[in-house]
Amino acid sequence: MTARILVVDDIPANVKLLEARLLAEYFDVLTAENGYECLDICAKASVDVILLDIMMPGMDGFEVCERLKTNPKTAHIPVVMVTALDQPTDRVRGLRCGADDFLTKPVNDMQLMARVKSLVRLKMLSDELRLRAETARTIGIDASAVREDEPASILLVDGRANSQERIARALKPVAEISAMSDPQAAIFEAAEGNYDLIIVNSNFDDYDPLRLCSQIRSLERSRFIPVLLVVDAGGEAMVVRALELGVNDYILRPLDPNELLVRCLTQIRRKRLNDRLRESVHQTIELAVTDPLTGLNNRRYLDKHLKLLFDRAAARGRPLSVCITDIDRFKSVNDTYGHDAGDEVLKEFAARVRSTVRGADLACRFGGEEFVVIMPDTAPETAAAVAERLRYVVENQPFVLKQSGTELKITASLGIATTIHGATSGDDLMRQADRALYEAKHAGRNRVVAAAA
Repeated sequence: MTARILVVDDIPANVKLLEARLLAEYFDVLTAENGYECLDICAKASVDVILLDIMMPGMDGFEVCERLKTNPKTAHIPVVMVTALDQPTDRVRGLRCGADDFLTKPVNDMQLMARVKSLVRLKMLSDELRLRAETARTIGIDASAVREDEPASILLVDGRANSQERIARALKPVAEISAMSDPQAAIFEAAEGNYDLIIVNSNFDDYDPLRLCSQIRSLERSRFIPVLLVVDAGGEAMVVRALELGVNDYILRPLDPNELLVRCLTQIRRKRLNDRLRESVHQTIELAVTDPLTGLNNRRYLDKHLKLLFDRAAARGRPLSVCITDIDRFKSVNDTYGHDAGDEVLKEFAARVRSTVRGADLACRFGGEEFVVIMPDTAPETAAAVAERLRYVVENQPFVLKQSGTELKITASLGIATTIHGATSGDDLMRQADRALYEAKHAGRNRVVAAAA
């Protein structure tokens, strides 16, 4: 996972230790000796996660975090406070300043890396949502404001009644709590309810709480609901695995009511912001940038968004990949079965594209029977794997015409290109992918061809 991590600490030995750990995981690492240098770096460079010490001369970590979170340009950067302070009041203060986590030195390596990787994944998706919202604003459509006045709704899944009561009492001032002790029933409730947060307590006698977290993440209707896991002190292995599965946050027992409250409020605010950003993408720009037949973004949106993605990839030194796919011999479908049948094929093809691409990818209808998938932070090998998966999904299952029941054997040709091959602009990257698509067609169709280095 490629990301840029900023380590801020006034003790060189601490900086070197964290830097070595991060470099071993192939992160790009920046360092700062004090809060002023941290703010200066964040103003000039793209940073994905900040590991921030608290006890520093001039400006302590609390003030640095507050300044970062009150600046719209840096408020979205996750902050992990790494410090020798270990009192609950210190932890709560750090979380109230906007920190995403508070780790006490000496830090467990596995826990630190799992937390960093989890925050990087969340930031990548958040960046994509913010970038798409920015695209909407550039074409004259603004997003609605975040609504803070609505009461929050929390689903608490806890195997013990006395624990349910304590947690519900701590959160009663800020949210309506629905408590359940049956994990299987909770899965259905999470999918059917309208919750801002799910708290999963790991105190079940005969059920794996991580299985519940995994199922919540795998369901479409609960995928974007933040999950907070309650874990026994010393349960670092469970914490690491939970973060890998997509759990957003965790809290250790014995519970501090103030820390629980702050962590819940942080996750609720983040969800509402991301919900607002998704709404700006899926609703307010629908007419302007959506292809009415397939429901995918159209070329107008692609042209605007690709430039932003290309510029961001160039600034961060990260790969950006493009896949152009064309339905093979599509004209014969229209000529043989009519344009209504052709429209059915296009809609079904778009559905298969949508089911194949990843969360951060952007799928568009380029025009006619051509479709484009933009893949941020994607190297050539991964792009080829995504393209091959799409090619297989198209070929493997026949396209069935609704009125006649006729089954059509449809295949697609795909060309891919990545910025590491020297593209100078988004348009240049598209031209490289288009040439690769032509080679795929010329070589016999129904195949993936990558642009040459």
